Amino acid sequence: MFYFLHVFSDHSILFNLFRYITVRSAGASITAFFLSLWLGPRCIAWLKRLRAVTNQERAYAETIHEHFKHKKDVPMMGGILIVASVVAATFLWGNLTNRFVWMMMGVMLWFGLVGFLDDWIKMRSKSSEGLSSLTKLLGQVLMGLAIGIYLYCDPTFDKWLYMPLLKKGVFYLGILFIPWVILVLTGASNALNLTDGLDGLAIGCTLFTTTAFALITYVTGHFDFAGYLAIPHIPEAGEVTVFCAALAGASAGFLWFNSYPAEVFMGDTGSLSLGGALGAIAVLTKKELVLVIVGGIFVWEALSVILQVASFKLWKKRIFLMSPFHHHLQRKGWPESKITVRLWIIAFILAIVGLSTLKVR
Repeated sequence: MFYFLHVFSDHSILFNLFRYITVRSAGASITAFFLSLWLGPRCIAWLKRLRAVTNQERAYAETIHEHFKHKKDVPMMGGILIVASVVAATFLWGNLTNRFVWMMMGVMLWFGLVGFLDDWIKMRSKSSEGLSSLTKLLGQVLMGLAIGIYLYCDPTFDKWLYMPLLKKGVFYLGILFIPWVILVLTGASNALNLTDGLDGLAIGCTLFTTTAFALITYVTGHFDFAGYLAIPHIPEAGEVTVFCAALAGASAGFLWFNSYPAEVFMGDTGSLSLGGALGAIAVLTKKELVLVIVGGIFVWEALSVILQVASFKLWKKRIFLMSPFHHHLQRKGWPESKITVRLWIIAFILAIVGLSTLKVR
């Protein structure tokens, strides 16, 4: 909305500032952060009145129930705060004539809705069982399918798959672009969902990942920078920087309340919406495999579950004491806060490594 103020630049040079993505990204980040801080206590109080809590116990995880018994009254569904802050800040500071901006807000709202329904059922049933896995997956796939078909039918959108460290595309996806988009969006949302198990862990890693992608989207949308780095130039992707900045600001604001000991959990409302948004950002910037590096913590958490299940089904043996991996560390006796901070450190390093792949080609 503020973007359109640049039409008054003839009256004052200050209005011309709203043309610049950097200025509006900073505004979106600050807006989302302070909006989160302002809405946070109100949102938490509302969720407590709603008794938006769920049973923390899992039938397959009796050994770690003691780690969560003190959290039984902490409200979930805090993802509502994240989604509201990001969408509001993006709406205020984004260029609303850019289709990618609307796509990002649509993806976040849709994945947030799927997560909200899951959380709502858990809350009403006072159990850990929400939407069935198939129903939840179907909701994720539908949005991935919609985005995939829309971009596939756009002859101007690049359908090549790019590898980090290589200048040119390695494989033309063609019709496979549609299932690829579905895989990226559903994979990212579920990976982040699996990471959301300790106070501040998922949202802290999201903060590093989105900050890195704010830089990636900016250089991808800038003709000179993209040319210098020899990466695909996607003009419309530059405006996604505003969304990434808003996401980073909202993540920092939510971390204020979600850091140990957490006052609120994001629930599936937050984890699915954040993961879906990250997947969409990667698709629109042609950096899907860079997301694997930058979001390495999410990838490893999901991979630990896959390896654990595969090992048990094939050989009746467990690789980890428990999966996802952060629970393995808990079983080894690591304090929750130490696990979180150390995984944050790794997430920060991975963000730097992922950014460096843009130059090393």
